[in-house]
Amino acid sequence: MFHPVRTRRTFEEAVEQIAEAIRAGDLKKGDRLPSERDLGAQMQISRPTLREAIKLLGDSGVIRVRPGPGGGMYVRSELIPVDLVAERRELRVNEVAAVLEARRLFEPRVAQLAALYATEDDFDGMERTIALQRESVADRERSLQLDLRFHLLMARATKNPTVVSLMRTLLRELAIARDMALHGPGDEAKLAVAIHERTLKAIKRGDEMGIDEAMEEHMRFLERIWEEESGRQRLRRAPSFLDPVARSVRRGR
Repeated sequence: MFHPVRTRRTFEEAVEQIAEAIRAGDLKKGDRLPSERDLGAQMQISRPTLREAIKLLGDSGVIRVRPGPGGGMYVRSELIPVDLVAERRELRVNEVAAVLEARRLFEPRVAQLAALYATEDDFDGMERTIALQRESVADRERSLQLDLRFHLLMARATKNPTVVSLMRTLLRELAIARDMALHGPGDEAKLAVAIHERTLKAIKRGDEMGIDEAMEEHMRFLERIWEEESGRQRLRRAPSFLDPVARSVRRGR
């Protein structure tokens, strides 16, 4: 679940790793984290640095530390405050357009691969996540967290750990644009649920064109929010090979 921290910003990355595990559903409310010694060893960071990260998560209401015998670090809440690592995200604002373009290269093919290898357990997990999203449309922060979980579950359905790792990185880099969605119109959460439902149906059917159409909705959904809320445009128009739906229409399919 956790891996060595490789950057100089060890404190912030430790916070992000734990927060990400909770967002993804790997850690749920009431779950106990590894011991301080084990967690520090997995991340290869000092115990004082880890304690600083845990203190911030504790002050944010995410982690609860129980002292004494039988104690430990427990997940107190599955909701991660949007501004928990705001400073680090702010440094990436100018990179969002490039990340949105990279997403077009990667995520539609993830969905196609998931259609080949997904099991009933994978389908059940995605269906449960969509159901939770549907119940949480009035809670923007929870909706976005479940949106992230759906995309990670889709990546896991590929049965390829490298794809999962790349998806985690991509979703983390998209954090700014997703935070913008939090402040968008109320119908955005309902639209996201509908897109996820269409995506999952296409993946279940193994419908390549249907998957491309649903993933194109995904791409444009976040790109539109980013452009409207930030007042910025994507760096460049998506080339035809990144728009399989338009390409298929031109070919008369």
